[in-house]
Amino acid sequence: MSALSISKQRKPRQLESLFAGVVAGGVEGAATYPAEFLKTKAQFASGSGGGSQGIVGILTDTIKKQGVRGLYSGSGALIVGNGLKAGVRFMTYDSIKELLRGHDGKLTPARTVVAGLAAGVVEAVVAVTPSETIKTKLIQDAAAVTPKYTNMMNGTIGICRTEGLGGIYRGLAPTASGGICGANSAVRFTTYAILQQAALGQLRPASGKLSSTTTFTLGAIAGLVTVYTTMPLDNVKTRMQTVGAESRYRNTFHCLTSIVRDEGVLRLWGGTTPRLARLMLSGGIVFAVYERVIAAVILT
Repeated sequence: MSALSISKQRKPRQLESLFAGVVAGGVEGAATYPAEFLKTKAQFASGSGGGSQGIVGILTDTIKKQGVRGLYSGSGALIVGNGLKAGVRFMTYDSIKELLRGHDGKLTPARTVVAGLAAGVVEAVVAVTPSETIKTKLIQDAAAVTPKYTNMMNGTIGICRTEGLGGIYRGLAPTASGGICGANSAVRFTTYAILQQAALGQLRPASGKLSSTTTFTLGAIAGLVTVYTTMPLDNVKTRMQTVGAESRYRNTFHCLTSIVRDEGVLRLWGGTTPRLARLMLSGGIVFAVYERVIAAVILT
């Protein structure tokens, strides 16, 4: 997920990777948030006793009650967190990737997995778990008859005040090991790298670089593989971060077994459709924006 088509005149510095990642992540988060909102609502609808309403039902109900703005409930936490996590992910992945390169300068698939996994774990601790927990609680709170929080800042302070700092780190284990972090980054980076090498070998572009359209397509495919591979842990993570989860689930494993026992194993893939749409779009957006920003920074 690094700047794979950037000019080879020099590698981006760590702060450049961080800055470009923050910009790319923020743009991607703002563009795809409605899909993330629908995914989160679908995931905890059944767990809260509201039944399985379906994506279309949630969409129409939200617009009817809150207008289009309702689809952006809790978006501030995710957009800020998305920018920070993308910056951390790009910087960490690129740094570790360079350390793991062999004497021939090549990076094996196994080492790509290690670099991606490490980047995902770091981003989970630094940015994803806090922002995802706050986002999830704000979305759930906005659906209440009498919401307790009015905005991201108010919600963050309120959550920390009532649940302590640990309240925004609930679900850290499944977030770091899977969902949208550790396993997510490992699967996405590795899948993309394999697809990229295959495309370069098949298309043999004269410039040695893949077109933006091809890059977007490969990123979308990598997103598809990532979603179906990591969706169960993403669902567990979301349940662990909902309001009242501390009283319903003893730990991550208890949450997982409770979902399977009470709702069936297929419930672990609940909310797949909107997450699939989001990750397929995000792959293309993040790659495109990151490379353009990095290219502009390097040329200045």
